[in-house]
Amino acid sequence: MAVGTVLVTGGTGYIGSFTVLALLENGYDVVVVDNLYNSSKVALDRIELICGRRPAFYEVDVTNEPALSDVFAKHPDIDSVIHFAALKAVAESGEIPLEYYRVNVGGSISLLRCMEKHNVTNIVFSSSATVYGDATRFPDMIPIPEHCPIGPTNTYGRTKSMIEAVITDEIEMQRRQAEKTGQPPDAWNAALLRYFNPCGAHPSGIMGEDPQGIPYNLLPLLGKVATGEREKLLVFGDDYGSRDGTAIRDYIHVLDLASGHLAALRYLREHKPGVKAWNLGSGRGSTVLEMIQAFNKVVGRDLPYEVVGRRLGDVLDLTANPSLANKELQWKTERSLEDACADLWRWVEKNPRGYRQDPPPELLEALRASKAS
Repeated sequence: MAVGTVLVTGGTGYIGSFTVLALLENGYDVVVVDNLYNSSKVALDRIELICGRRPAFYEVDVTNEPALSDVFAKHPDIDSVIHFAALKAVAESGEIPLEYYRVNVGGSISLLRCMEKHNVTNIVFSSSATVYGDATRFPDMIPIPEHCPIGPTNTYGRTKSMIEAVITDEIEMQRRQAEKTGQPPDAWNAALLRYFNPCGAHPSGIMGEDPQGIPYNLLPLLGKVATGEREKLLVFGDDYGSRDGTAIRDYIHVLDLASGHLAALRYLREHKPGVKAWNLGSGRGSTVLEMIQAFNKVVGRDLPYEVVGRRLGDVLDLTANPSLANKELQWKTERSLEDACADLWRWVEKNPRGYRQDPPPELLEALRASKAS
């Protein structure tokens, strides 16, 4: 019997698909909704290749409340939601802010209304370290703890902090209402997962990040430079107050990040904490140039880059203090930056067209052999 049934919004995207894989591998049944705006249904085929199980899938946009409600109605066993569906590029968010608010905030409200209607009471929300903004403006806030004041510096971060507030208000209202009517007040719970910089791919080379169009994140961009698809990497700013002048980020392997979502879901189900925020990061900060050097080492050559001006809304240092998640969720990162670079390069080198090609036979053979052993 399944441990539970989880609705995953944005479940064919990068972090969403790896979390779906982790859920299935840990005995959950999974229902995925995704509008496939920046992802591919092929991710579900790769999930099935790796774990032998497949989630139910609906091509639904979270802003379409009636269609989303229909999915809940078809699966009355859904008891929890993990919410990834969102637009996610910092630079783009400043260019089309209304669309970011419509999709990210509007879609979350639509989802919460469906949860209320169908009495699904646990939500794990994919938030972001961008909600903190520039934590260096406060003393002793690097690495960043959860009690660091919220103060996003870009539209994307503001949508995430706004959704955190919406979820908090909804959960607290539900708990008050339950108390008034003599119901158990602790049924409604939310985890706000503020994570740092996801990277890497599945060690099998079968599954990874496959953005449609130009990726916005450092490692996928480096992958495209390494395969010759892009001429060079643009480094945004070398005048930060860091050891080499480039911005500092906390990189976390996507497999570790996926396991963090499972740990948070378990915590909600077992401890019923109300609304709780956790940082998911490694606690180790790497500069952009250090990240380039780590990837160069894996690829075996120096990749070209050019320093250009800073981007609007970027900050010096986003390094997590993950001690609360380490302690309460019994979770910590297990994979290194080098592991993430090696896994990403295997994925990119063997699948230069991402999910628009069949996985190479030698990878499938290696996967079959690993399952048999």
